Amino acid sequence: MWDNDDLPGAELSGAELSGADADGYIRAAMRWHFDPETGSPFWLAQAASLGFDPREAVRSVEDLRLFPTVVDQLRNVRPEHLIPRGYGDAADIVGVYDSGGTTGAPKRVVFLDDWLQRMITHMLEPLDRLGIPLGLNWLGILPTGPHAVGHFIGLAARARRGLMYTVDMDPRWVRKLIASGQTAQADAYVEHLVEQSSHILLSQEIGVLMTTPPMLERLARRDDLLAAITRNVRLIMWGGAHMDADTHDLFRNEVFPGIPLHGVYGSTMIMGGASQRLGDTEYPIFDGFGPHITFRVVDPVSLERVPYGTRGQVVTNHVSRSMLLPNNLDRDTAIRVPALPGQPGDSLGDLAPVQVFGSETVIEGVY
Repeated sequence: MWDNDDLPGAELSGAELSGADADGYIRAAMRWHFDPETGSPFWLAQAASLGFDPREAVRSVEDLRLFPTVVDQLRNVRPEHLIPRGYGDAADIVGVYDSGGTTGAPKRVVFLDDWLQRMITHMLEPLDRLGIPLGLNWLGILPTGPHAVGHFIGLAARARRGLMYTVDMDPRWVRKLIASGQTAQADAYVEHLVEQSSHILLSQEIGVLMTTPPMLERLARRDDLLAAITRNVRLIMWGGAHMDADTHDLFRNEVFPGIPLHGVYGSTMIMGGASQRLGDTEYPIFDGFGPHITFRVVDPVSLERVPYGTRGQVVTNHVSRSMLLPNNLDRDTAIRVPALPGQPGDSLGDLAPVQVFGSETVIEGVY
């Protein structure tokens, strides 16, 4: 059994892990995921076609690049086949969640509670450093089922001892409307989200607002909503659609001055999110949660790392007791930024989507 105490550095935060601890964690993960007694049916079936034994060949975070990208198979795989056998009957299943479907049919993963609790703890850690008090009420204008983010935010509000208000968002419908040229209908749907949000923002004391950059822009168009946010909100968390440096500065310094603006780069294929680096930076920078969530920024053709300060395509890795999703060439580009001390992999600056991924045009829409 893979107990936390058996993993070098497993109970440490990502910023505290040394490279040696992170690599030891990866070796333990390979033993877990590829032992017939503990691995998942999905990965044990993949093992025969890999051409190498991960328990011998994968010795470090860098060696995760040896794996093929398998995430497209998650469009059709049965989620129960993703659960490692080592959990036995003790697998505490939180739920099955979809990717956004931006690049075709959605991919599907299963979340177990041990990973989810660790992810929530990591996601909330910056709030203490930002001085955000406990007991604030939260409003999430976000996708709920079948997407994981709505579930995450509800747990985050509960952990921070606040009430959770929600406005459900269907980003797939918005993308479909935009792709078919029905921009007026897409705009009407976004206005519908604004109207629902207004009933909460104008009648309740919301201390934490979590939504996307397009929704922040639409909320700020209304003077009454902007006044309510300025009066009550102590923290704006943003994610989903990307935010460029100019928009980030505009929101932070002119539209919502005095309210901390904190981003989360979330993805179903990393089973969680990467937090925005605190402090003044030239553009939003997102740091991994190593060794669980790590990034490489590469040339999309050669797949070799680009120099620091250069834009490339993002490769993501997720390695935990409950899931293995290595070497996924993502739909996003970023500027390669040195990681924080002790953190494996790269950090991501000024994230932006590619225009075409595979054969699909990438449309962010409202999320």
